[in-house]
Amino acid sequence: MVFLSQIYTKSGDAGQTGLGDGSRVAKTHARVVAFGAVDELNSVLGLVRTAALPEPIDGWLFRIQNDLFDVGADLCVPESSGDEQPEHPPLRVTSQQVSWLEACIDEINEGLEPLTSFVLPGGSPASAWMHVARTVCRRAEIAVWMLKELEPVNDEVVRYLNRLSDLLFVLGQHCNDLGRSSVLWVPGANRDA
Repeated sequence: MVFLSQIYTKSGDAGQTGLGDGSRVAKTHARVVAFGAVDELNSVLGLVRTAALPEPIDGWLFRIQNDLFDVGADLCVPESSGDEQPEHPPLRVTSQQVSWLEACIDEINEGLEPLTSFVLPGGSPASAWMHVARTVCRRAEIAVWMLKELEPVNDEVVRYLNRLSDLLFVLGQHCNDLGRSSVLWVPGANRDA
C-alpha cells in the first residue's frame, strides 16, 4: 500500500531524486527520464479518456493507466545484479500484461478497414488524441531503450510499451469510423502545387 503524507520533501532541490531501492541519482539520469516519459504517457491517456470513447475502450485505457504505474514502478527499482533476493521483491511487468495488449490489438484490428497508405493523425478528436498518446508512447519506449543500453531493464517493459503504441494506433483507426474516415497520406501530393 502506498501512503503519501507530504507532497513536497525538498530532497530533490539539489538535482537528485530517490529510486525505489533507496539509491539517489541525478534527475537527468536515464532511469528518471524513462519513468518520467511513462508518467507523461499516463497523463496523456488521462486526456484521451476525456473524449467520447465507446466501451470497452475507455475501460481498457483505465486498465492501461494502472499498468503504466506498474511500468514506472518497475523502472524505478533497478534490476539487482546479485543472487541475493530483496526482502520485498520489486514490482515487475509480466508477459501476461503484454499478452493482454496483443489480444486487444487483435480484437480491434479485426474490424478495421485495410490500410492502403500511412495515416495522418487526426480525424475525430478521440483519434487525434490516440495519435498524440501513440507518439508519446514511442518516445517513452525510446527512453527505456536508451536506459537499457546503460543498465539492465526488464524486457517485458519494452515489449509492453511497443505493444501499447501499436494498440493506440489501431484505437485511433477505430475512433475514425473503423478507419473509414481516417485521413491517408498521399506521397508527394503537394510537390508541384
